Amino acid sequence: MNLIGDAIGWIFSGEPGRGFDSIPSAIGVQLLYTVISVVIAGVIAIPLGWFIGHTGKGREIAVAISGAARAIPSFGLLILLTLLLGVLHKPEAAVISFVVLAIPSLLAGAYTGFEAIDRRVLDAGRSMGMTESQILWRIEVPLGLPLLVGGIRAATLQVLATVTIAAYIGLGGLGQYIIAAIPLRRFDILIGGAILVAVLALVIDGLFALLQHLVVPRGIRAAGAASPRARSARQRRAEAVAVGAPASPPTTT
Repeated sequence: MNLIGDAIGWIFSGEPGRGFDSIPSAIGVQLLYTVISVVIAGVIAIPLGWFIGHTGKGREIAVAISGAARAIPSFGLLILLTLLLGVLHKPEAAVISFVVLAIPSLLAGAYTGFEAIDRRVLDAGRSMGMTESQILWRIEVPLGLPLLVGGIRAATLQVLATVTIAAYIGLGGLGQYIIAAIPLRRFDILIGGAILVAVLALVIDGLFALLQHLVVPRGIRAAGAASPRARSARQRRAEAVAVGAPASPPTTT
């Protein structure tokens, strides 16, 4: 308990020690690398996942790529890219490593969100005269958003925790307290750094949990009270309308 108390005292002391960045600065670096990496990974993985989920093509390839990416050790990839790109490009090496780590969760969240949609809801949209583009943006994207946010949540937490190793190549962040404190035998700093990483991850996880709940369309929450198998065609049509489909088929002249 004394070590925990010392660690908490170090956190609130406002003086991290000689050679260490301030705690707010370290948190900022941790979040900066996380946000940049997840955004880049999202630009790559989310459109690809939506294409797979909408068309049903390439799912096996996506699963294989995701599995291969998950098997790559982030620390080994970080060191390899640092050696290949050179010490002047350590930030780029770190970002590439974290992007590779984030892509599988984002890709899975994007296409499984579409796959989880009741096909009868899509058929209801088509029967109402919706084009494939309208089905994508008015039905599939809104209904798949909760699982996509879940994928973003998982990717963000994975990257946030892994950014800690960036301190090994001198990029700062909360990992500097853990890595530098070991040879110094400053266990208060080491445990304090670990506590900061854990607390930051819990805060981010809580925010994403709230967001994941909020992105569920209100009409779908109401429709979800009924069993999917017991829904009538009218209920499925109402579910489609709840996410922006037109209330009735377009009239032709």
